[in-house]
Amino acid sequence: RVACAAVGGAVAVAAVPVTLSAIGFTGAGIAASSIAAKMMSAAAIANGGGVAAGSLVATLQSVGAAGLSASSNILLGFMGSAVGAWLGGSEKK
Repeated sequence: RVACAAVGGAVAVAAVPVTLSAIGFTGAGIAASSIAAKMMSAAAIANGGGVAAGSLVATLQSVGAAGLSASSNILLGFMGSAVGAWLGGSEKK
């Protein structure tokens, strides 16, 4: 159960930057022809030509470029550990 908790926490923290990069929110900006580009286009159309500060697209791009804060990583790791421990202890006895 402890090993599952450790793996769950590590996977949760590592999965966020990988997932964001895969959908197009990169350190160099939003990748062309990606899901992120489509989201940005839809947000810009909805807001009259610009992406609003604090919107989902703006927040995801910020995380994609700079990463999560230490406190966010701690919280994410804790939640991943809890899920890992729960899954690790879910087998029938």
